[in-house]
Amino acid sequence: MSIDTIDRTIIAATQGGLPLVPEPYAAVAADLGLDEGELCCRLERMQRDGVIRRIAVAPNHYALGMTANGMSVWDVADDRIADLGPQVGALDFVSHCYERPRALPDWPYNLFAMIHGESRDEVEQKRAQVAALLGPACRGGDILYSTRILKKTGLRLRQKEG
Repeated sequence: MSIDTIDRTIIAATQGGLPLVPEPYAAVAADLGLDEGELCCRLERMQRDGVIRRIAVAPNHYALGMTANGMSVWDVADDRIADLGPQVGALDFVSHCYERPRALPDWPYNLFAMIHGESRDEVEQKRAQVAALLGPACRGGDILYSTRILKKTGLRLRQKEG
């Protein structure tokens, strides 16, 4: 995977978010002196090649009233995680879900899912739904509640020195 100067310029121009205008891709393309079609083709190629993972909205859950946010962690049987993880990730109250290696003996959890709600009681109810979905394949779980947002951005390219 490699990117050229134009790709790097596109990433730098969009890494802080797309402009909040009716045609954001046209606006970015105009700012960079590119054709909108070329910009979109380059973004699609970079996504297909794994240079960028996705283009998505990153909402501020607190501003949306979702003030009880918890990272649920689960100890799921290794032979079931590939099947169950995507099911948990598809739940409408889970914003992201991923597998991580355990750090035994202190940290037995291998499935992480961010659960959002308007209250801790609501999040606990949703956590119970996740536990029910995981069923006997889950040997345990816990939840770590957010107290504030520390980072709400993706990767930032460093400027080349020189």
